[in-house]
Order: sequence, then structure tokens, then C-alpha cells
Amino acid sequence: MSIRQAQAKPKSTEPELDLDQVAAGIYGALINQKVNACPMAIRVAWHSSGTFDEAAGTGGSNGATMRFEPEHSDAANSGLFIIHDLLVRVKAAFPQLSLADLWTYSGCKAVEFMGGPRVPFRAGRADVPLEEADVPPNGLLPDASQGAEHLREVFGRMGFDDRDIVALSGAHTVGRCHKVRSGYDGPWTRKPLTFDNEYFRNLLQLEWKEREWDGNKQYTDVATETLCMLPTDMALRTDPAFRKIAEEYAADQAAWFRDFSSAFSRLVSQGCPAGCKPDVAAARCPKARAAEDSFRLWAMHGSLEQMERTLADAGGPRALDVNAPEDVTGRTALHKAAFWGHTHVVSQLTHDWFASVSQPDFAGDTPLHDAARFGHVAIVRILLSVGANCGAMNKDGSTPLALAQEHGKAEVATMLQQHTAGELAKVASARRESFLRAGAPAQVGQRA
Repeated sequence: MSIRQAQAKPKSTEPELDLDQVAAGIYGALINQKVNACPMAIRVAWHSSGTFDEAAGTGGSNGATMRFEPEHSDAANSGLFIIHDLLVRVKAAFPQLSLADLWTYSGCKAVEFMGGPRVPFRAGRADVPLEEADVPPNGLLPDASQGAEHLREVFGRMGFDDRDIVALSGAHTVGRCHKVRSGYDGPWTRKPLTFDNEYFRNLLQLEWKEREWDGNKQYTDVATETLCMLPTDMALRTDPAFRKIAEEYAADQAAWFRDFSSAFSRLVSQGCPAGCKPDVAAARCPKARAAEDSFRLWAMHGSLEQMERTLADAGGPRALDVNAPEDVTGRTALHKAAFWGHTHVVSQLTHDWFASVSQPDFAGDTPLHDAARFGHVAIVRILLSVGANCGAMNKDGSTPLALAQEHGKAEVATMLQQHTAGELAKVASARRESFLRAGAPAQVGQRA
């Protein structure tokens, strides 16, 4: 049976995964008093996914085939099994989580743990036994000794374009090479545990020379001779098309973060079941999307002045979607303001910018759920006044009232109970009037 046939197996009856809890376990496994293994975790996710062949429909992270030969002993994977061992306890804590999901999710979270962007991720990959596995051959991952055309050949096989290649190469901003594993030596940056755009700045702004040593051909910075660039890195500097993109990322870290997040999310979901593929477009993020990111950020911090400035710079409320949800979480500016208790922002969003008041996030929570949970009385009052759905249930089956009661927010619970009773009374009155009028419609709240 192939991996694709394995995808058709009946859905598991085990409880649904809480990826936030999994992420907490991953954090403890990768970052502790003994180690910060985040750079290597990114490499595991990348190498387990980078065998994908778009034309043949083979390879990729589904199946967790890195457990088997010949992929297991591919020289490019030397040392990566330390990460597999570090994650054993996480797997034991979440037995319903496949290794294929665990390895790729750990890489996505490692990016975020080191200060990088959130990478959209969905679980659903399967682990297949050896007798059912279509294990990819060696040699499918990039060869660091090669140049630009090799990169286009390898990444093109996976369905990636020049911008994706440069964006994904930027992961070299963390970690370092070890001669005993790869034949190369040294870090690319001076902060190898910080996910930022220093890699692109170093690549383009420093002077480089070929290193004189007893290892593979690589480059070192002229000034200190402590940093490293590989031939494939230098291809981003010398190839005109690659260089133009690298210059963009060196000047604008946010642009790189957006493109890396998109490309890495697609990388780890290539060849996986449809349910594993987040709704991440390959197209570059327009300025409007960057403005929406800022708009949500300022809403979270309660900075109405900065929100107004962001709107003005974007061309006004009609040019920017005030209801635009955040990738992965589905949370809007109103969710964030309601969560943190920014009453003035909630008022502005609902009364002047006409934000959607009952939009659910990834957990099914509406802004009213968040406000009720934390006892934000004034915000609950505002949301109810503009028509928030008091009976909306989240994925746990809880209404805002249930959350208020669960968290001991008595004033909010009373307000919600009274509002619900009032709404029911209005509906009952409207039904009675309609009956008296022989079925003619009546407005809710109109006296009979």
C-alpha cells in the first residue's frame, strides 16, 4: 500500500490535537538548560520535506520516511537524529501526533521561538511502516557546493520559484556548519540563535574571500574571518535575479518574514494530504496585507492613534480590511482588542469602522467570548449593543455566558443572562404580533 492509500484510512477516533499544548512540549524539548536546538529542528523539517518531486508526486514529509534507508543515512541528514531523540517525550505525551507532523511542526515553531514569523501549519500527516513506504533516494536535497542553476533545479522540482529559493535560503540566518557533519564550518551570522535578516545583510554588505583550510570550498568574511558562506549562499549574491530579491530582504525584514512564512509552510506540506495544507498563497503579500498585520498589532496594544495612522497610510478603511484575520489563528483586530480589554479600540472598531462583531477565530471564539472570559464589562456591553451573537458556541461548545460563569465573572454573566432574556422576550413579542396579524411580519422588539 502506498502513502496515498494510507491517507484514505478512516479518521482516528482519538481526541483532537491541541497544537498549543504540543508547541509547549516542543519548546521544552528544544530549549532548556542543556540546549537550544531550534536551528537543527528547522533543518529536520526542511530535510524531511525537501525530497518532494512535484511532477512525480513522490517524497515530502508525509510518511516520516527519514526513519528508513536510504534516506536515513543520506549524508545531508547527518546529525539530525538528535532532534528525533529530543522529541521522543513530546511524541509520548501526544501519541495521536504522527512523527511526520511532529518533525515538521517543530521546525515551524522553532522559527517562531527564535523571533521569526509564525508559520501556518496543519496536522494530518501519516507515519507509514517500512513495508508500505516509498522511501526517496539520496541526492534530492541541495548540494551546498553548487551554484544558482543547481538551486533552481532542486527547488524547481518541488514547485518553488526564485523568490521562494531566496526566502528559504534565509534560514541560514540561524545555526552553523560543523565540519564533522557537512564538511563545512562556521556560522553565517553573529547571532545564530536569532531569526532575523542578518544573513542577507552579511551576504551583501560584507566582503568575502575563499577560506584557506583543509575542508570543503567555502567563504569567510575578510574583516574577522569568523563567518561562513557556502557556494550556494554566494550564488544569491552573484546571480542577478537572486541578488535583487536578497537586496529586498536585506533592506526589509518584514518582507522576508512574510515570504519565508509562506514558502516554509508550503514546503512542509508538499505531497501531504489536502487537510495539511494551510490556505497560504504563493503570491507575494501586497502592502495592504502588511498594513493589516500592523493594524491588528496596534489593536492588541490598544494604540488607537497608530491604528488610525495605519488606516490613513493605507488609504482609509475601505482600502484596508479591518476584519482581516491573522494567518493560522484567524483572530481579527477586534478579537485582540477585546481580549486585552481595550474598550476605546473596541468602540472605535464597532461604531466607526463597522468591524464584524461575531467572526470566529481558530477556536470558534468570537470577540464576545474573549471579553466574557476576562470579565471586560464595558466591552461586553459595547459588543451586545452592536448585535454580537450572545448564543454563539466555540469549538468546545461554550457560549460567552458559559465562559463568564466558568471564570467567575459574575457581572458579565448577569449582563449576558439579562440580554438573552430580553432578546427572547423581543422575539416572543414579535411572534405574537405576527400571529395577530395573520402571519404578517413584525419587527423584533416592536410592542404587540
